[in-house]
Amino acid sequence: MSDKPTVLFVCVHNAGRSQMAAGYLRALAGGRIDVLSAGSEPKESINPVAVGVMAEEGIDIAAHAPRRLTTDAVRQADVVVTMGCGDACPVFPGKRYEDWELDDPAGQDAATVRSIRDDIRRRVEALIEELES
Repeated sequence: MSDKPTVLFVCVHNAGRSQMAAGYLRALAGGRIDVLSAGSEPKESINPVAVGVMAEEGIDIAAHAPRRLTTDAVRQADVVVTMGCGDACPVFPGKRYEDWELDDPAGQDAATVRSIRDDIRRRVEALIEELES
């Protein structure tokens, strides 16, 4: 069992928001926090616009693939951050849950996805600060 906290990011398709959040947490926490991401209805691949705007930040999420949300992933997590998956996310007593209201980047232009990305970065930075204090 790891003494590091584990954060699970969940969105519907695991192709945009949750992947960007996981990418930021991996990059900014430097291995001090374990990171998982999943989707209630995962797509075949990550949103290419999300990949592009994260690359602008020096973070490569292209090699990651959308994964299906499992109850084991939720059990493993200390913090579950949901992003629009609603009732599809299983709830376990004693877990910390946060719901981040973020626009879905699917079908959006790069400028819109950059705005979503920047919002995610601010939230991830705040989460890291909370978890490390």
